Amino acid sequence: MWLLALVMLADSSHAFPLAVSPAESLQVTEAGAVAAAPVVLIPGLFGSAFAYRKVVPLLTAAGYRTLVIEPLGVGSSGRPEHADYCLTAQADRIAAALDHLGVQRALVIAHQTSASIAYRLAYRRPDLVRGIISLEGGPAEAAATPGFRRAMQLAPWIKLFGGMGLIRKKIRKNLIEASGDASWVSDEVVDGYTAGAARDLDGTLKAYVGMARARERERLRPHLAQIACPVLLLLGGAPHKGGPPPAEVTLLAQSLPAFTADTVPGAGSFLQEEQPGAVVAAVRRVAPPLASAAP
Repeated sequence: MWLLALVMLADSSHAFPLAVSPAESLQVTEAGAVAAAPVVLIPGLFGSAFAYRKVVPLLTAAGYRTLVIEPLGVGSSGRPEHADYCLTAQADRIAAALDHLGVQRALVIAHQTSASIAYRLAYRRPDLVRGIISLEGGPAEAAATPGFRRAMQLAPWIKLFGGMGLIRKKIRKNLIEASGDASWVSDEVVDGYTAGAARDLDGTLKAYVGMARARERERLRPHLAQIACPVLLLLGGAPHKGGPPPAEVTLLAQSLPAFTADTVPGAGSFLQEEQPGAVVAAVRRVAPPLASAAP
């Protein structure tokens, strides 16, 4: 089924690099009618546009214009070694891309840590954000977890002790552990999630080190109350690794003016993989398509 969705996406979309500064470019994958209601999809920091291959065809069929924007260092976006990889800088780059594309009032879907990019985008540029759907993403204050920072101390040894083979093995393990039903995790899917790293392993490792070392220029939590648009947090209902801790969900509920949290039964953290229909239903709920673009 996912292969059919990928073929449909390839037939109806186009991907291109978009320069947001002289040394930085973001990969954009666009599909759907330009006049339709825009939906911006931000992959997790270890994902790519590939992660939304099931959702995008469903959204375009429902009457939306989709733009998958991969943050710096993610997927096929640029990987400059000395860039600022903090979440606020990533949000500002997404804003620059949307300005260049002439997109305003988009619904933003973001996975895991990238939800914190979406939250920052919403209060820094409220003109760009109609609403947010967070897929298991809390109000993260750093791009990297403590465990990831420790792992990146070993980055110089990764190529020596397995290179892409080691990375694929780790990605597969993480995908399985984060899923409610891991039957979607295949060799082809692991290849899709690691394609960007495989093309430029050195650049990927340097970008990951940059993420691990990034110092956030602005804390998110004091600004949550400034996010006026509706925010829907989708959580996987099956036991799985990852997801925002209860304290972060409580913080969102207490701080955001228009917040809802829903649980998707049987799913884990990768809701776009396990329950793409639930993601599309959430989009219709938060931001109905334009009447003229709906099927």
